Amino acid sequence: MRISRRNFFARSGLVAVAFGGLQKFVQGPAWGETTEELVKKDDEKLVTDFFETMDLPPGFSYNIFSETGEKMDDGLIVPGKHDGMGAFNGSNGKTILVRNHEVETGQTDSSPFGPKRAGLRRIDIKKLYDGGKGKKPGLGGTTTLVYDTKTKRLEKHFLSLGGTYRNCAGGVTPWNTWITCEETVETAENDIEKDHGYNFEVPASERIALTTPVPLIDMGRFRHEAVAVDPKTGIVYQTEDRSDGLLYRFIPKRPGKLVEGGKLQALKIRNSESADTRNWKKQTFQIGESVAVEWVDINDVESPDDDLRYQGRYESGTARFARGEGIWYGRESIFFACTNGGKKKRGQIWRYFPSAREGTSGEDKNPGKLELFIEPNDSKLVDNADNLTISPWGDLVVCEDGTNPQFLFGVTPEGAIYKIGKTNMSELAGACFSPDATTLFVNIQNPGLTLAITGPWENLRKQRKA
Repeated sequence: MRISRRNFFARSGLVAVAFGGLQKFVQGPAWGETTEELVKKDDEKLVTDFFETMDLPPGFSYNIFSETGEKMDDGLIVPGKHDGMGAFNGSNGKTILVRNHEVETGQTDSSPFGPKRAGLRRIDIKKLYDGGKGKKPGLGGTTTLVYDTKTKRLEKHFLSLGGTYRNCAGGVTPWNTWITCEETVETAENDIEKDHGYNFEVPASERIALTTPVPLIDMGRFRHEAVAVDPKTGIVYQTEDRSDGLLYRFIPKRPGKLVEGGKLQALKIRNSESADTRNWKKQTFQIGESVAVEWVDINDVESPDDDLRYQGRYESGTARFARGEGIWYGRESIFFACTNGGKKKRGQIWRYFPSAREGTSGEDKNPGKLELFIEPNDSKLVDNADNLTISPWGDLVVCEDGTNPQFLFGVTPEGAIYKIGKTNMSELAGACFSPDATTLFVNIQNPGLTLAITGPWENLRKQRKA
């Protein structure tokens, strides 16, 4: 997909509208109804799926494709643990999906090379980031899929990045690539050839080929979760999936050329040393409260001791966040989810407003602002929000990673939360809409499958407003 800055900005800008509604709803349920009443109504509207995969509203259906264990067009096997995913424009109206696989080294039942590594003969092992000396190659990475939304048919799928570990989430860029994140900090020893814990860039291409794996070292080595790019500046914001993680930003030397390096920094709240944003023991931050921030340099970015967050907190007083996960750029701000933030550890959504001089010396006098947008503390609303996306018409879509059942939640700009889907299989991930706005793609991590959901999207939203 060739995402122009204008189109990327327009599409991602919808997030601010949806989040505005969510904040309004959390502070007080819509139409005078209680949370219990609204949740029960939505649950009753979902049609029970005979095949017990995904319950959906009336008129909606799903198509399953690219399941773990299937043979792909490159002769390899669909890896398991489907996770983060991005959608791009393909040729002739097709959709290109780049999909992460959160597979660890020992999970051979989820390997793209088969349980006995026979698939390694089909590729140049030098194209893997970590070949594991031919014994224990990295089993994570990304697959690329080409899907026709008109015929509801998968046209091809293949391994596009190999040899990495635990590729969790990531993010799309304005220059037509997917940044995939390793959520691990394994170090080189024994059969592990290289250190892990990096981001990698994968082009959205229909050509069956493995991407040359180049770790984006200057973006830091830590338990990466997801990224969001500000198309105006090219600055990349990054979440860290730790209970005491940081929020990072990466200022590239040249926007759009991440491999050329840049500067890694972490967020610090002004006049508040080592601020604890988690609100676990004390409601330190209130919904709607906005505070000025500054960004401090992070050194020794390769972090051999997995100590970037400690370096930031103890040396520079950076703020702590409770498992930063999904992150999205929209309407001149950055929204990110902290999966177990809040008094009851049900999750928070934060919003960061970049400075008009973001990344330059001028931001000292005009600092960026951080706001606690929502903190539901109610699993009936959201149970551990993870991946986030926005529908083409402005509704927020949230993937849950809590306890079964797992829901896909929609949130209208007016503030109504409604259920789009329900599964009892495992966590949901990778929600994203096709460029033609007809199809919502989402992954069910275990047993590892991708769903294309179609139906009367606009009618669903109108019903919620009625």
